[in-house]
Amino acid sequence: MGLSANQLQTCLDAVAVIEPRFAAALEKAGYPEPRIRPTGHGTLMRTIVGQQVSVAAAASMWRKFEDFAGPELDPHRVLEADFDTLRACGLSRQKQGYMRSLCELVVSGGIDFDAMPADDEEAVALLTQIKGIGRWSAEIYLLFAEGRPDIWPAGDLAVQAGLAKLLGLDERPSEKATRAMAEAWRPHRGATAIFTWHCYNNPAL
Repeated sequence: MGLSANQLQTCLDAVAVIEPRFAAALEKAGYPEPRIRPTGHGTLMRTIVGQQVSVAAAASMWRKFEDFAGPELDPHRVLEADFDTLRACGLSRQKQGYMRSLCELVVSGGIDFDAMPADDEEAVALLTQIKGIGRWSAEIYLLFAEGRPDIWPAGDLAVQAGLAKLLGLDERPSEKATRAMAEAWRPHRGATAIFTWHCYNNPAL
């Protein structure tokens, strides 16, 4: 379960004490809404479906895939399906490879979503064993589905742009600089990331 509204408020209040410019932005923009996704392989299935396609196309593909895989999104059904069956769901050859990689790890026990490593970096390393799931996708899963409070997706362009806006920087910081800046905000970097997205295109700022 992702960070709740109360958790977001508590974490951002703590960061605002450290960084006055965050406090000023909170007064203008308010607290962000929680971003919550279900835990489990289904959320990463949806991530794979949505990669590099429009929101509308992803929604259409997901409906077809859900109809095929059933309400439990059974990984065995995916592994047993042939190319044309999955193609009918809108899955390209590449997406099918990613989906099969995820399902193989779930079925083999290589990934147990009910017993993820407590260490964030270990959890990222485990999730990125799935073909097509890079660091950003793994971090988004851990933040939105598991509600890990200190996840910091420093490679996210909107996080970088939001941070530049919040801190009054002349340009969007690099991933390395974004990661370094956030060290002072531990262990509340997850809420801070959600706040940067909230502020990125916020007309109040």
